[in-house]
This record gives sequence, C-alpha cells and structure tokens, in this order.
Amino acid sequence: MHPPGADVVLVRHGDVNTKSTQVKRYMVGMLADNLEALLEDRSVPGDVERRWNRPLIHTTEDAVEDATTVAADTFGVVSASAALTVSPELEAISEALAETARAHYDGGSFAVDARRADKDLPFTSEDVAYEGGDAIWAAVEDEFEPEVDLEDPDLTFGVEVREDAAYLYLETVDGPGGLPLGSQAPMVALVSGGIDSPVAAYELMRRGSPVIPVYVDLGDYGGPDHEARAYETVRSLARYAPNFEMDVYRVPGGDTVSLLAETMEQGRMLSLRRFFYRVAERIAERVDASGIVTGEAVGQKSSQTAQNLGVTSHATNLPIHRPLLTWDKQDIVARAREIDTFTDSTIPAGCNRIAPDQAETNARLEPLLEAEPDDVLERADEAAANATLIEL
Repeated sequence: MHPPGADVVLVRHGDVNTKSTQVKRYMVGMLADNLEALLEDRSVPGDVERRWNRPLIHTTEDAVEDATTVAADTFGVVSASAALTVSPELEAISEALAETARAHYDGGSFAVDARRADKDLPFTSEDVAYEGGDAIWAAVEDEFEPEVDLEDPDLTFGVEVREDAAYLYLETVDGPGGLPLGSQAPMVALVSGGIDSPVAAYELMRRGSPVIPVYVDLGDYGGPDHEARAYETVRSLARYAPNFEMDVYRVPGGDTVSLLAETMEQGRMLSLRRFFYRVAERIAERVDASGIVTGEAVGQKSSQTAQNLGVTSHATNLPIHRPLLTWDKQDIVARAREIDTFTDSTIPAGCNRIAPDQAETNARLEPLLEAEPDDVLERADEAAANATLIEL
C-alpha cells in the first residue's frame, strides 16, 4: 500500500551509520551499486540517488512496490518504504496527507509519524503531525468517525521532511540489515544441498562478505539429485547478489568418502569434516578468500558437539565461521523459507548414509588421527586441485 502517485522508495540503512565518515561514504556507494544491480537484474525501472543518510530509488507508481521489494532484499538495508514526493511545506504536506487518507483510510485509528531532518525549516515535526492530522481528519470525517491513536494505530501516515523535499509513506518493509555485500572480505562457503549451509552462506553475505560456494561430490553417497539441489540453493542465493560471481567449485570427493566409510567405524564423520575443511582451505587460497563458512550449530548433530567442533577445526589454519552456531533448527528452517532455499534443501543429504551406527560425540584429536587414513588431508589437497568450476 502506498500514497497515490508514489514515485520514490526511501531506503534506510543501519550499521552503515555507525562507521567513520570515510567508511560510511564507501559503504553507501557500495549499497547504491548493489541496489542498481538488483533493479537491473529483476527488470524493475528505477534510478538510485546516492544520498548520504537516505538513498532514494526514483521510479514510477506502477513499479514502486517492486522497487520496494528490491530494496528490502538488498544487504545493508534495514527497511524501505514506497513514498510520494511533495514540496517541504506544511500546506503541501497536509494536502498530500488528505489525498492519501481519502484513498486508503477507511476506518479505525490513525497516527501521523513525522520526522524533520532539516532543523532550519520554519516548522517542527510536531507541527507536521498536528496539521497533517487535522487534514486527515477533515478528509474523512464525512465518511466515518476517525480516531487518533498514537500508541497502536491501525494506520500510520509516515512523513519525512528534508531540506528539498518531503516524503509521505504508509508502510515500512523490513530489509535484511547487515552491511552492503562486498564491503567485507570474501569467504568460501561449503554447500551440501541441506537446509543449513545456504542459510549460513546468506548470513555471511548479510554481513557484507561475498561467498564462493564449494560443493564436495560424495560419489556413491551423494548422487545427481543431491548435487542438483545444492546448485539450486546457490542459484537462490545468487538472486541477492547479481553483480557478484556465484559459480560453484565442484570438488571430487567420492573416493575419499568411500575409503572413510570402509575403514572407519567410529569417528568417520569427523574425518570427513576434516577433509571438507582442508578442501575449503585450498580453494580459499586459490580465490584469495579470508575464511570458511559452514552451517554447523552446536549439538545439532553428533559430529557438531562443542568437543567435536574443536577437534575437527584443527584441519585448517583459516578461521571457520559458523553463523548458525547458536541457532535452533526451527529458526534455521524459518530463515531458509524466508530466503527461498528451503524447498531445494529438503532432499536427504548423503552424509546421512555415511554416518556410522555409533556416533562419536566426545572425540580427542590424537586418537582420531590414529584411526583415520594417514593421507586424508593429502587427499583433500589433491581433490581441491582437481576442482572444476560449475557456471550457474
């Protein structure tokens, strides 16, 4: 829902505002670049105005809702509103509020949430709220009895007044927050085709890090359907980053998976994770990434107990980022649905077939190293060297 004639999207950022002037300027520019890329990728008409505290998307009324959705999908954006631009004068603002009320206010309570960014204007935010409220009341009182509720209104008329223009809006759409994508160093993301790993990758993207997806082929324990689902989740993530490469490094791991399944009864899942981490480290060296991203959460699986995570992490010198570390499963599933990766993640993962009957939950590094094949990490080096890039 938007005011009649809405022609702009107000874009609000959050953490960007905590940065120094130089860093903020850099991040606001990057945010604008990403907004432009998403608008173009989704064929939504709009021109981005790179304002310091409030970037704007100038568009048409027919496209303003789609442009708002684009803004709300952009990393670094806290919220967005489809708005109408009017002259920054009380009379013009009040007239626009009255017209908007006639179009959208049909009962219940209302409030005017007015904010004045330019303190040199000859009126206050309270003036805007008071006179605007009077205009709304007069516009509808012949149709029904309006009601003002400043605490919990049924309809809020938002007004932002700046030096050169005022903006009227009715709804605020939440964005992902975080930082603009590209403002942090890239990370290698291990993607498995399951629910957790694409959500973890999304969370790192939300904090500004582009991700380089890595899929380890499990051979007979995976299969083409499992692999295809992993690629589909990456395609879903790529919708949020059209100006960044999201091709997948496919790493052959079937022989090593079979070896671990045949030679290790207890601890094989931990050795497999060590294999994955070393593969990711080698790919990270190739693409100049700064860390590894996984979908692990403490205690979610037997291989993810706090003790086991500590043991398996020794396989790499890179930091392993686990953004879902403390998340409950239902929260991960909810985010997967929200970002549209859940459906493509619900095929059973090959790891379920690799797991032994008796799981290791309290491993120690030295016994694990004694039990696993001596060349597990060398196999990871070779597998990473033979990785192929799958263009999606």
